[in-house]
Amino acid sequence: MFAKIKHLAIVSNNPKVEGEFYATLFGLRSSVSREAVVVWDGYVGLNINPRAPGRQAGFNHFGFEVEDVELVYARMRESYPSIQVLKRPSNRPFAGISTYDPAGNIFDLSQQGMDNRRDVYVEGKRDQQRQIRHFALRVLDPEGVARFYRDVFQLMELEKPAGDSNYYLSDGQVTLVIYPWNIADYAGTGIERPQLDHIGFKVESVESVKRDLEAMAERNPALAAVPVGKGLNREGRLRLFEKCSYGQHHFADPDGVLIDIAER
Repeated sequence: MFAKIKHLAIVSNNPKVEGEFYATLFGLRSSVSREAVVVWDGYVGLNINPRAPGRQAGFNHFGFEVEDVELVYARMRESYPSIQVLKRPSNRPFAGISTYDPAGNIFDLSQQGMDNRRDVYVEGKRDQQRQIRHFALRVLDPEGVARFYRDVFQLMELEKPAGDSNYYLSDGQVTLVIYPWNIADYAGTGIERPQLDHIGFKVESVESVKRDLEAMAERNPALAAVPVGKGLNREGRLRLFEKCSYGQHHFADPDGVLIDIAER
């Protein structure tokens, strides 16, 4: 594939706790630095960055490794001339460049051989039972945003059932699910702006993960998952989350980032 989805990022007030949660529950390899915790499933690196004043917490951005950054620039200049790019500091272990899609969602770009690449981002691929398989984005113009990722990054558009208003774009390993954002979907619950929505893992057994979640919380309450849909006016958020066709069980990490898991 011309582009691979190799990087997801969370901004957290408690990056070490978040990192321990993902490493322990999903068996991810962990690397700790002064700036962030990085966990890796053998294909995708998940950076958990400390929250600076004024920065919003939560599922923050994602990143591509591409065969040719200059070709990406050329495609964006031709079809999306208003989009700008920003070279990032060399202390970031994946992102050589940051830019955004037509809806303003930030993502990083990297290429083999870039000087900033280090830690898990220079290791070879490995297989394990629990891996990131999809992540979801809600936007006002799903068709236009899907066209951007398909045309600029050559992601494969997957088949979907008739009447499905979502778009499913894959690099062959990880799928980007693009949902339409509609304020009416939040009737009876807290309204969220168009943004990255959740992270999905493929697991060997949903029941095994549930047992591991309980055991983690007993050993260390700081690592307890947050239930979704419990509490006043929160049932609607769970119903919306459960519309993801890839998820079989839904919960949130200690910082409230939404996660679903499935045995496929």
